[in-house]
Amino acid sequence: MSTEAIRVLITDDHPVFRKGLRDLLQALGADVVGEAENGPEAVRLAAELQPDVVVMDLHMPGGNGIEATRTITRTSPRIGVLVLTMFRDDDSVFAVMRAGARGYLLKESGAEEIARAVRAVAAGEAIYGPEIARRVLAYFTDMPDPRQAAFPQLTEREREVLELIAQGRSNAEIAATLFLSQKTVRNHVSNIFMKLHVADRAQAIVMAREAGLGDRG
Repeated sequence: MSTEAIRVLITDDHPVFRKGLRDLLQALGADVVGEAENGPEAVRLAAELQPDVVVMDLHMPGGNGIEATRTITRTSPRIGVLVLTMFRDDDSVFAVMRAGARGYLLKESGAEEIARAVRAVAAGEAIYGPEIARRVLAYFTDMPDPRQAAFPQLTEREREVLELIAQGRSNAEIAATLFLSQKTVRNHVSNIFMKLHVADRAQAIVMAREAGLGDRG
């Protein structure tokens, strides 16, 4: 597939790297409309040239790529920012994602991978290199369940019961849902009230819903 007709602005503080990337993209049919050596220059040229894609390094003297990405995506949301950097730490990855970048590749990426990412970002897609994708997946996989974090004093079964209480279920309905006896459910409810220091069901429902429990959808 060709990158023909995709207008690209390259931002990197190393002239040799900019030249190599420009030659690569031009060989693949892209139109390299400009080059910037720092964040503020990238912001200015992006506003002036309105490229389809800004290929952005992150840490550059004179202005970093994270702030530049945030400004470009806010003022020209049509422009896609593809980060191409040597930095692979979580802070950099998530900071630039929050700033609005659509893609993140490491500079060690191959020519076809870079070309594919430029095409994807120009088309409005999000794309990340294999290592970055693994980091993102690991981050979200390892995130604790906020409902469990809210009530660490409860057992797993008690949290299930509290979830159903927050949905407005009666003890009989909870028993049927969890295949428990009503006596067992009453015991769980009593333990929940004691552990949460609440006097009744209404207080437990308020506390649970404030913590995000009880969402049926």
